[in-house]
Amino acid sequence: MAGTVLAFDFGERRIGVAVGETGVGSAHPLQTIDARDNVTRFARIGRLVEEWKPARAVVGLPAPEHPDHPMNSRCRKFARQLEGRFGIAAELVDEAWSSVVAEADLAAVGLDAPRRKAVLDSVAAQLILQAWLDQHGRAAGSGVCDGQGGAPDTAGAA
Repeated sequence: MAGTVLAFDFGERRIGVAVGETGVGSAHPLQTIDARDNVTRFARIGRLVEEWKPARAVVGLPAPEHPDHPMNSRCRKFARQLEGRFGIAAELVDEAWSSVVAEADLAAVGLDAPRRKAVLDSVAAQLILQAWLDQHGRAAGSGVCDGQGGAPDTAGAA
């Protein structure tokens, strides 16, 4: 499937968002939505959907090997809400370790703690999406894909 894809690293406090194109095969961090209330969250997501007109959404699933993990059900609900509110297909992707890898990569390029915190969730979403883009061509339709992506492009993170 060709087109734009939005990825979400869902959290109770923040949602990291990344964007990518299937034709190009690369993902980029977009923004972090720092809000707890759904009205604000979905208003911001609605603006992103309007701007980017994605063909699909990818939502990180934090612990696919542990079906009863409480964040898994929240992420599944979030994916269903994206589908219902915006009419875009949402696919769950293994995101285990994405925030840990993003934190390490951001520290490695020299960002101090406050600057890392500001971009961490969107870079984690980038890793989630890049893993999906990398695997999508090889294993289309395989369900939950492996969330271990390559190093993020942090050039715009500063």
